[in-house]
Amino acid sequence: MGLIFPFFFHLFPRCRLVHLAIIHCAPDVALFCIAHLPTEMLETQNDLFQTPLHLAVYLEQPVVVEALGVNLGLQDRNGNTPLHLACEQQCLYCAQQLLQGTAEPPEHHQDLQLQNWQGLACLHISTLKGNIEMMSLLLQSGANIDVQEGTSGKTPLHLAVECCNRRAVQFLLLNGAYVDAQMYNGCTPLHLAVCHRDAAIASILSHSGADTLLRNMENETAQDLADGNDDVSAGSAASPSWGGTSPGRRVAGGDRRRS
Repeated sequence: MGLIFPFFFHLFPRCRLVHLAIIHCAPDVALFCIAHLPTEMLETQNDLFQTPLHLAVYLEQPVVVEALGVNLGLQDRNGNTPLHLACEQQCLYCAQQLLQGTAEPPEHHQDLQLQNWQGLACLHISTLKGNIEMMSLLLQSGANIDVQEGTSGKTPLHLAVECCNRRAVQFLLLNGAYVDAQMYNGCTPLHLAVCHRDAAIASILSHSGADTLLRNMENETAQDLADGNDDVSAGSAASPSWGGTSPGRRVAGGDRRRS
């Protein structure tokens, strides 16, 4: 097998044998390569800036993922790390294997706040997918629950509200998400819930202590936006904080400072 390596490296200078073994679902060949090649070769990126680890996650080959003890922070042409892909693919087992790297040397640590070129961290992606198990795994591994995405400053809670996903909203609040987190334009999750006419989520946020009088960059409060919206006003009227000035709070404790 060793004599074959130089031949393939010459033919495929940007797509090494281990890439090909993964693409063609030949795990025995891939594992042989992993066992005999130096780490720098296992971290080689192809023309799409994918490492073998990106491909193994994308093609859901957990045995290969487990064997590849390489740099977890390398990004493909879309800025995705292997963990971003695991969240996108909703491959929980692959994500678990990748997150075990937190016990490895520093260069193998997973930066859970790292964003792709769309400004999304892994927790943003798993929230958009509505994958509670993946969200829980990321939080247990140290992900910042209030991390803001890079384009508009939405936190996972904002995204869950936009997706009208009550379960994700409740999960995030119970795990300490800051209910009054503001986007770059000043909008809170409650602003978004009112804009989406989602009375159920507006009520959940209000009962969790959302401040209805926080103003966005347009000088609008959630109360202002709710005026004339009978569905949202009725759905939130039962909350003692609706129309009040009580500050937002974390349901599960913790300080309220945003990173």
